[in-house]
Amino acid sequence: FLFVPAVEVKIEVVIPEKERSKEEMSPNGKASPLIYKVNGTARHYHLEEHPIASNPYHNPKDIVEASVCHVKDLENGQMREVDLGCGKALLIKESGEFHAVGHKCPHYGAPLIKGVLSKGRVRCPWHGACFNISTGDIEDFPSLDSLPRFQVKIEKEKVYIRASKQALQTQRRTKMMAKCISLNNYSLSSTNVLIIGAGAAGLVCAETLRQEGFSDRIVMCTMDRHLPYDRPKLSKSMDSHPEQIALRSKEFFCTYDIEVLTEMQVAAVDIKSKIAVFKDGFKMEYNKLLIATGNTPKALSCKGKEMENVFNIRTPEDANCVVKLATSKNVVIVGASFLGMEVAAYLVERAHSVSVVELEEVPFKKFFGERVGRAVMKMFESNRVKFYMQTEVSELREQEGKLKEVVLKSGKVLRADVCVVGVGAVPATGFLKQSGINIDSKGFIVVNKMMQTNIPGVFAAGDAVTFPLALRNNKKVNVPHWQMAHMHGRIAALNMLAHGTEISTVPYLWTAMFGKSIRYAGHGEGFDDVVIQGDLDELKFVAFYTKSDEVVAVASMNYDPIVSKVAEVMAAGRTIRKRDVE
Repeated sequence: FLFVPAVEVKIEVVIPEKERSKEEMSPNGKASPLIYKVNGTARHYHLEEHPIASNPYHNPKDIVEASVCHVKDLENGQMREVDLGCGKALLIKESGEFHAVGHKCPHYGAPLIKGVLSKGRVRCPWHGACFNISTGDIEDFPSLDSLPRFQVKIEKEKVYIRASKQALQTQRRTKMMAKCISLNNYSLSSTNVLIIGAGAAGLVCAETLRQEGFSDRIVMCTMDRHLPYDRPKLSKSMDSHPEQIALRSKEFFCTYDIEVLTEMQVAAVDIKSKIAVFKDGFKMEYNKLLIATGNTPKALSCKGKEMENVFNIRTPEDANCVVKLATSKNVVIVGASFLGMEVAAYLVERAHSVSVVELEEVPFKKFFGERVGRAVMKMFESNRVKFYMQTEVSELREQEGKLKEVVLKSGKVLRADVCVVGVGAVPATGFLKQSGINIDSKGFIVVNKMMQTNIPGVFAAGDAVTFPLALRNNKKVNVPHWQMAHMHGRIAALNMLAHGTEISTVPYLWTAMFGKSIRYAGHGEGFDDVVIQGDLDELKFVAFYTKSDEVVAVASMNYDPIVSKVAEVMAAGRTIRKRDVE
């Protein structure tokens, strides 16, 4: 289907209008210094780009131009992956206009040709990230970077793409960001924006502030030892080292003056004085505050829970240690949660045995429904994972100070050299109990559509919040997933800058086990029926979750890009009826 043309290299440099306007700002290609006012104080900043996103039109030798097709080869609403000789681009025709952007999602490299094109944006088929086809900018997550955008021209009914070789090869672009150049007049104990938590929500908040031109001080603090990293990989790729899964490099934080305080825990927040008090007694003033502390794993309540070789997977060190200890040993996983099942799938080829203990009768019953849960369970059993369902742990037994057995309430005794606990989590908000910030009965921080708490200037984001979900008539929900945390962080940052932006994203998540992924979009809590198409036994299916007559969520395996299609329909505010999918 692909038309691969002969490639002709041009030395002539032609700058798109958007890039040309940037070039004209200053002779070195960077934007001229601008002024941004914070609290009435003028600050200077430069707009900078990450090295991989440098202007592709600076070096004439870096430019390639190729004829990629005839104008009639594409209909409106069609996409085509085209080869320019030194890399590929995604060519798109919509409303009679051609656009060209990077062909791979910057998140995990998904081919966007298999994604969904709708109303000026393309949605990734794997994890739902959305990109504007005119600018390449990211519009929904997960991905920290945008797509490179290439110049398209039409000559004699032929479509030409002119692109930077570097951009074709990197397939990503970091959005313009403000870089502070006047920060020598603050004290270490004061900050303008303090972000408690360095997960996806905290990082995206900091980046968005810089992208929007905010030039004052930003401080992120985390209990972790590491800079922000790709936390979902802890259970999917357990032997990854922190540097391998880092979301941004140390140089990135230095370049954009985003300070990260590691191994620092906030013990209390004084909202009247606008002061955060750290566990070691250190105090920091703030002007705006984002609380993005995430969750704390639930512990077992049985005897022996504190002994060696019993783990919650919270850090790369935890994951690495489990892999090392589990090799050729007996592993017991308590909880058939996403984390528990992903860990089981990862360890089964390395361990002597893997057993999963779960209170429910099938895994994921409340989330995916019984039929999908049974199909997943069958896949695990065919891969030598043993299940002990409708029971729980009564005791962990030791021998010479180390875990030796897991005793179940059913009376069964399992040999165990390592135990991984994945029985859920609670919001890490205990330090806010006396703060005056509104916390619900389950410990979640309550925010509005702009991620604002009940306290002016205090925002919250990520796994620790409940927020109004537009998709479900603004019902307050908790969605503890990676994509949603990114979007929370962005919305919070925009509203710190008084943009008045409301959250309206469609929840999108995924799990990966044995090289297969289940993708999911929507919010299926309280579903009353599941309409399944495809073959569950063959693990090629799509499941529509309905409440009354409405489809509220969808899950699929080996059925791309159906989940991204449904997400786009939901994002457009259209209702899918049960009869439409039956």
